[in-house]
Amino acid sequence: MKFETAQAVVAEAKDLFSMPDIYFQLNEMIRDPRFSMVDMGGVISRDPALSARLLRLVNSSFYGFQSKIDSISRAIAVVGVDDLYNLVVATCVVDRFAKIPSGLVDMTAFWMRSVHCAVVMKLLAKSSAVLNAERLFLAGLLHDIGSLVLYQVMPEQALRVLVTIDHDRRLLPRFEQQIIGFTHADVGRELLKAWGLPESLYEVIGCYRNPDSALVYKLDAYLLSLASRLVDDRSGGWSTEHTLVDISDQTLAFVRLSRDQVEDVMRRADSEFLQMFEQLMPDKNPSQGIAKPH
Repeated sequence: MKFETAQAVVAEAKDLFSMPDIYFQLNEMIRDPRFSMVDMGGVISRDPALSARLLRLVNSSFYGFQSKIDSISRAIAVVGVDDLYNLVVATCVVDRFAKIPSGLVDMTAFWMRSVHCAVVMKLLAKSSAVLNAERLFLAGLLHDIGSLVLYQVMPEQALRVLVTIDHDRRLLPRFEQQIIGFTHADVGRELLKAWGLPESLYEVIGCYRNPDSALVYKLDAYLLSLASRLVDDRSGGWSTEHTLVDISDQTLAFVRLSRDQVEDVMRRADSEFLQMFEQLMPDKNPSQGIAKPH
């Protein structure tokens, strides 16, 4: 089936990719000052499986707290409402998409790359002294979510794109535009809008392949563009040093990072990403590690 716009694709897929009720409850509560942290903790605690996943995440090396956090109310107090909400979104999205069958993509490899990008994005943001850097973990995790929608709703066109680019993800937006008429980033932006997520997330994901087009969150879009490029090249077997040859001094100056800082981030991300993957995807074991650079 042919769709003219990314909005039309998301409208077609909204039932397939709907979020659970707890997500919408928390989405309303976090925007309403009448609800307290205790109220939100009570809603999360009514879902034992979600509570257990969140506590594993908060106690993982991703946060690095020295003492064990053993309750949702304590997690909210220590991590903050916004960060815990981001972890709820991440967990709900992974659960919603993890079991979707697709003949076009290895789902374990998809999520490995997405989690790797999320960790790299968070570490780049921290090195760049971005405020609340943990929030950008979610942007990295969801940056490619529009591709999964395209695989389900427009499989024939999506397959043509994949065959044409022949594993070179740098070519992806050009041929998506040519073959489909819009990109996975466009679809991702519309999906996140439909879910009621903030502009600070959907603009960044919608613009990460062309960060200059971001109107408000340009720095975040540039960081996501860099993170995705680093991870894509690593998946293809290229070293960070090789990737950085193509990154201009002007871009690095804009994101407030040196080449040494980027290389340090990638070294740290290699170990941290696998630990985070195991926490977010407890039912999936990576069949292979990160591609070795050459």
